[in-house]
Formats: sequence, C-alpha cells, structure tokens
Amino acid sequence: MPLRQLLLSLFAVASLATAAPRPPLSPIELAIGAYERGDVESARRQLEALARRGLPAAEHNLGVMALDQGRPEDAEAHFRRAAAGGFVTAMLALGQLHEQGRLGRRDLPTAMHWYRLAAEGGSVDAMVETGTAFYLGRGAPLDKAQAAHWYREAAKGGDVGAQYLIASMYETGDGVPQDLRLARYWYGVAADNGDEAAPGKLKELERREYGATAPP
Repeated sequence: MPLRQLLLSLFAVASLATAAPRPPLSPIELAIGAYERGDVESARRQLEALARRGLPAAEHNLGVMALDQGRPEDAEAHFRRAAAGGFVTAMLALGQLHEQGRLGRRDLPTAMHWYRLAAEGGSVDAMVETGTAFYLGRGAPLDKAQAAHWYREAAKGGDVGAQYLIASMYETGDGVPQDLRLARYWYGVAADNGDEAAPGKLKELERREYGATAPP
C-alpha cells in the first residue's frame, strides 16, 4: 500500500476510535419521539411522569398535546404550570392562546401580559408581539417608545421583520429621535438577512442624504 494511503487509513481508524459516542436521548426527547411516531399514550405517560418530577418542559409539551387534541383549557393549565416554572416558551404559548381566542374569547390584555413576560425572559417572538402591542395600542397603552425598545431588542435577537421596522422608525423619527445613520444600519442588517424591501430603502436613504450635495 502506498505510504499516503496507509497514513490516510491510519488517520481514519484513529478518528473512529477517538470519536465521542453519541449521547443518549434525554427522557423528554424520548417522550417527544414517541409522540412523533404516533405513540400518543406512551408519550403522555412519560411526560406526565416527568411533570410530576417538576420538569416545566414536560408540562409545556403536555400542553401542546392537549392543543393538538382540541382541549385548549387543559393546554392552558399545563402552560401555566410550565410558565410558573420559568419556561419561556409556555409564556409565549399562553399569549397566543389568549390573542387567538382559543379559550372562548379574545383577551388582548392577558395576551400582552404573557407576551411581556416571555419577552423579558428572552423570547424574540414575544419581543415582536410586545412591540406590536405597544405600537398599535392593542392590549397595551399606545407607546411608540416602548414599541421601538422591543423591536430593537428583537432586531438584536435576529428577527428580520423587527430589523426592518426599527430601521423605519429611525428613518421617520417614529417613537425614537430621527437618526438616518441608525436607519441605514438596520436596513443594512435586514438586507443582509434577506429582507427584500431593505436594499431599496438603503438606496433611497443614500439618495436623500447625498443627492443634495452630489455634483451636477
């Protein structure tokens, strides 16, 4: 065998020998796997056992199962227990339940309460919802400055729509002091992340800022 092939073979064997074994699935992953395979009863038993041990993620997934099965009241109870355990995704789910009227009526102030808690807990989706609630005065007082704050936080978290929105607010001075430099920055970030309208806004701002001083 040529030396190069021998060395490559030895390297491959060494790599296999030193490769870290795949870690075993966690109990919650096993339960979710059972649910995804259609073994609903096994998944429910596993999740209930984990919930009794105080695992908020198990309560949340029981809530998701209840929603899938058309039991929104049971879902709310599970989500509330998960939220009490600090599970941010359950807080977001509670906001969506109340905003969508899944519990019999639409309750925007309660939806905003849960969105705000989830946003403060780091949920980017909830930051967008909270910003929109303040921007429109929907379930919260109309407060453009607060809307800008939460859109900016969501933009920092990578939400492309929020990146475009905060750029627009800086462009027009809506809820924030007008700042075309920051508007260009956020339009640029949104453009880099695939927003289709942002490149056009960048060109428009360049024409507005430099067009008046451009040589004839």
